[in-house]
Amino acid sequence: MTDDGFRQFVELRYRDLLRTAYLLTGTTHAAEDLVQTALLNALRHWKHIDDPMAYVRRAMVNQRNNLWRRLTSRELITEVLPERSTPDSSAGVAQRAELLAALRKLPRKMRAVLVLRYWEDLSEAETAALLGCSVGSVKAQASRGLARLREHLAPETPTYQAIAEVTA
Repeated sequence: MTDDGFRQFVELRYRDLLRTAYLLTGTTHAAEDLVQTALLNALRHWKHIDDPMAYVRRAMVNQRNNLWRRLTSRELITEVLPERSTPDSSAGVAQRAELLAALRKLPRKMRAVLVLRYWEDLSEAETAALLGCSVGSVKAQASRGLARLREHLAPETPTYQAIAEVTA
């Protein structure tokens, strides 16, 4: 009953979508749920979608924004991440955890702009179209978001230095 084009799209882009969803949500389980919900929505409208990747990304951002609105009074953001059940001494994992913790401290729109611009490598115009705002708003949110990330990260860490390179 599913369209072969949809099946191919999911097979080719699922990992990319999951990565984006993970950056938007911060957890693997929430990311999987977000991708599945967005893909179900896309499947219902598949015949009318011109750019599937943009459509699904937009659906994920919208769904996450709706969830953030509902949870803002209940979600508790802490300075320290909970301990992992299996410790990993990899520097990459530590940097990712540090960056995700800093991302969680940002407002939802600012976080979405940074994820779409720097992880998804979308242009300012593409990001603006996806979020339904102006290019100037994307530029301002990206600039302020990077500045806030720098504030949350220690200057001597590799993650801070990587963010400094992005803005140089």
